Amino acid sequence: MAYAFVLLIGLAAGAISGVIGTGASILLLPVLVFQYGPKQAVPIMAIAALMSNVAKVMAWWREVDWRAFAAYSIPGVPAAALGARTLLVLPSHVVDIALGAFFLAMIPTRRWLHSRHFHIGLWQLALAGALIGFVTGIVLSTGPLSVPAFTSYGLTRGAFLSTEAVSSLALMVSKVTTFQQLGALPWPAILQGFIIGSAVMIGTFVGKIAVQRMSLETFERLMDVMLFGAGVALLWAAFS
Repeated sequence: MAYAFVLLIGLAAGAISGVIGTGASILLLPVLVFQYGPKQAVPIMAIAALMSNVAKVMAWWREVDWRAFAAYSIPGVPAAALGARTLLVLPSHVVDIALGAFFLAMIPTRRWLHSRHFHIGLWQLALAGALIGFVTGIVLSTGPLSVPAFTSYGLTRGAFLSTEAVSSLALMVSKVTTFQQLGALPWPAILQGFIIGSAVMIGTFVGKIAVQRMSLETFERLMDVMLFGAGVALLWAAFS
């Protein structure tokens, strides 16, 4: 029954992530920690998050902005590997506090920038990829960090979901590979990650159906809700 509950949460997390581009890790991690313990939860979630991004890329393949992907991922991939190696020496709660405050601040900031038609180019996106890639290697989930980067570049809905997913996939492959090299990814965790990740992938395709019927205004509001939830969750984890 406990395993079925984890799979059900994985299905729901995949659906939410398929709608707003991120959030699967935020919803799944507490359940995985409770079920398997923190040491097993991190590698399991890494595999499940990787599969979630694969599903989003498959669902929105035709709308990927490959120039944005290249600009973001080329500096982001080595930065993620460097961040994963830094993970063991950096206090994670400090990063959680900084990210939580950033996510909350991005809700009004993103709307303010949008009202002034703020736009970034490829070189600013590359800079964001390097920074976010490094932080991705340190903490479990930084999905909400990529939201302002890609939306400020001008991507939304399917184009945003697909380009963010394929870029995050490249960063996650770098992180998972580094974990494996450091001996932090045992085969039981890989197997459990694949099983849970399969449920997340199914939920992602359910999310695509919702996005296709959703207005742009509703999509923007859901992104704000996601940023708020991510910020509160990280601050709660840091101070609890």
